[in-house]
Amino acid sequence: MNTLIIILFSLSILLLLISLFQPDRTKGLEKELEQVSMKLLQENYLLKKRVKVLEEELLVTDLSESLPLKEPINKPNEILKNQVIALYHQGLDLGQISRQSSLSIDKVQQIIASYESNLGGDYRG
Repeated sequence: MNTLIIILFSLSILLLLISLFQPDRTKGLEKELEQVSMKLLQENYLLKKRVKVLEEELLVTDLSESLPLKEPINKPNEILKNQVIALYHQGLDLGQISRQSSLSIDKVQQIIASYESNLGGDYRG
């Protein structure tokens, strides 16, 4: 019986010494988890940065697109005036000219009246 206790005791001491020299698996897992979390944080930062750049580009694009739309409505440029006059010479009515040039009927009438007053009369082609 004493021999059995001595063998078990020596075996437990041997196993304890072996366990002390074994590499710690949790340290490896902790390092791997830390690397994964760092990669995730970096990717998250890069994505936020890209989204911010895209939002700025969209904001600039929206502003640049919305500004020219207001100008032709208030004061038509020469290209729109020439388009209205060309459509008028083709014999289209005011409603069709308004739809194609995206101007109001009042603006179309003003452009045509201005054109006719510069010519000195009613000239349709």
